[in-house]
Amino acid sequence: MSVQRCPWVDLSKPDYVAYHDEEWGVPVRDDDRTLFEYLVLESAQAGLSWYTILRKRAGYRRAFAQFDPLKVAAFTDSDVDGLLADPGIVRHRQKIEATIANARALLRLQQEEGSFSEFLWRRVEGRPVINKPRTPADYPTRSPLSDGLSADLKKRGFRFLGTTTVYAFLQAVGVVNDHSEECFRQAELAYF
Repeated sequence: MSVQRCPWVDLSKPDYVAYHDEEWGVPVRDDDRTLFEYLVLESAQAGLSWYTILRKRAGYRRAFAQFDPLKVAAFTDSDVDGLLADPGIVRHRQKIEATIANARALLRLQQEEGSFSEFLWRRVEGRPVINKPRTPADYPTRSPLSDGLSADLKKRGFRFLGTTTVYAFLQAVGVVNDHSEECFRQAELAYF
């Protein structure tokens, strides 16, 4: 019997399968740097395929100081110009500038809330939301949780984080468990 995965996984791409099997939907707690990484990558993905971003992930890590928000927050206009010439990332000025603005907003949020992780997980009382979609049509692209979080983040100065992007972020970091009902990861992560 073969392993059942979410229907969106392209089995012909081993790195995509590994991302699904090892990372997607695994709750990220007490690790603001990893949360920032996913926030940046999901923001960069807007309008593109996730696989495009996954293939550029190493380039993003290099270009954005291993997602250290303190270092990214200090980036200058000169850094932006350099990043616009970097083929290892998506060279989109607004997305690059949003990443820097989001690092600065994240540092402010940490001062106000203790940590991004605490701020995020309080919204779900520390437990992942479990949906168990059955078909591709059952996968939500937004929710009241993502609507509220997107609005709150925007008020705090975050950019390029609409509700659909925020929902994808919540799925990626395991705040929402959207592994399909048949997927082997659904049960494994249900009580993580």
